Amino acid sequence: MTYNAIGLIEFSSIARGIGSADAMIKAAAVELVLSRTICSGKFINLVAGDVQAVKASVEAGENHGQETVIDSFIIPNVHPDVFPAMSASTDVDKLDALGIIESFSVAALIEGADAAAKAAEVKLIEIRLAMAIGGKAFVTLTGPVGAVRSAVEAGREVISRAGMLVNTEVIPSPREELLRDIL
Repeated sequence: MTYNAIGLIEFSSIARGIGSADAMIKAAAVELVLSRTICSGKFINLVAGDVQAVKASVEAGENHGQETVIDSFIIPNVHPDVFPAMSASTDVDKLDALGIIESFSVAALIEGADAAAKAAEVKLIEIRLAMAIGGKAFVTLTGPVGAVRSAVEAGREVISRAGMLVNTEVIPSPREELLRDIL
């Protein structure tokens, strides 16, 4: 099914995150795409649907989560590369240039990845969401060097505004082994 919007809430409480998942899916006709623990003891809920339903769902989740809400977003017209990158199911045969954006927040990272994909002709490879990396998240992307630089800068801006940027990297001519090792 194709959705035109996604919304995510990141919680400091696992219990409140689970309760908020229930509130979110009862509030509107959305699909609960992801609802799970992440490092370091946090919890995330990701919903998809039409823009108004996602807004209503996120609002209900934030109301339920109250002081445990760390971060949240709603992205209308989400880039089609975002879902395959989150499930690490993107097909990439070769790396042109490689871009990496790293964030302290899952929510900020997904917003940054969406902005990066919309800013230039790049392909999102993977969005890794805070599992076994100390609660951080990162995205890898590929394309021509100039496009990768533009995309990384766009993602960097979004994540920096949230105060969640860790670092970025652009590798113009990565070796083939990197593709094997990063996927």
